[in-house]
Amino acid sequence: MTLPVTPADVAAARKLLDGAVLRTPTLPAPRLSAITGAHVYVKYENLQVTASFKERGALTKLSSLLPNERAAGVVAMSAGNHAQAVAYHAARLGIRATIVMPRHTPIVKVAATEAHGARVVLHGESVGDASEEADRIAQAEHLVWVHPYDDRHVIAGQGSIAAEMLEDAPDLDALLVPVGGGGMIAGMAVAARDMRPDIEIVGVETRLYPSMWNALHQQSLPCEGATLAEGIAVKQAGVLTRELVSALVSDVVLVGEPTIERAVNLFLTQQKTLAEGAGAAGLAALLADPERFRGRKVGLVVSGGNIDPRIVASIMMRELEREERIVSFRFSMLDRPGELGIIAGLLGSLGANILEVEHKRHFLDVHAKGARLDVTVETRDRAHADDVYRALIDNGMDVVRVDWQSAS
Repeated sequence: MTLPVTPADVAAARKLLDGAVLRTPTLPAPRLSAITGAHVYVKYENLQVTASFKERGALTKLSSLLPNERAAGVVAMSAGNHAQAVAYHAARLGIRATIVMPRHTPIVKVAATEAHGARVVLHGESVGDASEEADRIAQAEHLVWVHPYDDRHVIAGQGSIAAEMLEDAPDLDALLVPVGGGGMIAGMAVAARDMRPDIEIVGVETRLYPSMWNALHQQSLPCEGATLAEGIAVKQAGVLTRELVSALVSDVVLVGEPTIERAVNLFLTQQKTLAEGAGAAGLAALLADPERFRGRKVGLVVSGGNIDPRIVASIMMRELEREERIVSFRFSMLDRPGELGIIAGLLGSLGANILEVEHKRHFLDVHAKGARLDVTVETRDRAHADDVYRALIDNGMDVVRVDWQSAS
C-alpha cells in the first residue's frame, strides 16, 4: 500500500530542519516513572522558540514553496501554536504571512503572532469560521495555504520528532502522542514504523473532541465543550492524517479533563516544565491506564507549553484540593468573643496552616446567637487532613468537612 507520506519525506524534512529548529532533548523522567510504573522518557518540544512542535511542519511547508509562491505569501488558520510557528518562520524566510484567527482568540496569542510580523485577521466565532475566511482570502489574494495538519510537507516535518526520539532512546516500547487533526502522530508514525516496526504507537485525544477516534471506529461521538487541551480540540480529523493513522497507529485512546489537569500539574511539579493541556495528553493516558504500560519504556511528547499562567495557578490549586492538601471545614459556633481564637489556636496546634476564613452571621439556618465559620487550611497530605478533622471532633467542635471536589 502506498501512503501519502514516506520515510524518505521525513528524511528530507530533517535536512531542511537541521539547524533551523531546536533538536529538543529526549530525557528519562524518573519521578514520572515512579508515579506511573512505566519507564518514562519525555521529549521537550515546549523548548522551541514558539514553545511548540508546530515549527517543524510549518518550516518544512514554507521551505517547499516555489519562488513565485514565496513572493505571493501564505495564509494560515490557527488560534494558537500553528499561527505563531508560521508567522515566526515566514518572517525568517522573508515570506509575507496572513493568519486568520477566531474573533475571541486570547489577546496574548494575537499579540504573539503579530510580534513575529504576521498580519492577523480576526474572523468568526469558531475555528471553522476562521478556516472559511482563510480560504476566501487565499483565493482572493492568491496566497498559499499552510494547513495546520492535513498537508504532506507539514506531516513529514512533524515526523522528525519520532526520528529524534528513537535516535536518543532506541529501545522505547511505545509512543504516546497527542492527537488533534493528526499531523504530529501521522508523521511520527511514518518515521517510527520505519525505524522500529514493532513499536506501539498510541494516539491520545481529549474525550470532549474524539475526532480521530470517531474516524477510526466509524462513530459519531460529539466533539464539543470547553477543554483544557484546546490545542487538540479538533472536530474533524484530516483526510491524509486519517489514512496514515489508520495504517500505522496501534490505537487511539480518550482521556478526561481531570486526568489532563493532573498531567499538567505533574509536569510542572515533578519535571519542572510547563506543558499546555494538549502537551500533557500523553502523560494523561499513562495515568488513566497505568497497567497497560507498566514496566515498559514509554516515550511522551510535551508538544507545547503555551498555557495561560492563570490557568496553571488554578490547576495547581485544584490538584492540591484533590489531594486533600487543601481542605475546608465549616464550624457552627456561638457568636461571642474569643471563639474564633479558640478555633485558630486548635488548628495551629494540629499543624494546619490557615489560608482563608469566612465568617457568616446573617443566614436563617444559623442560630440567632450563633455564626458559621468556613476555614480553608493547608495540610501535609490526606492522612493529616483526616487527623485534623478527627481532632476537631474530639475537642467538641461542631464541624463538618466541605467537599469542593464534587464540583470539579
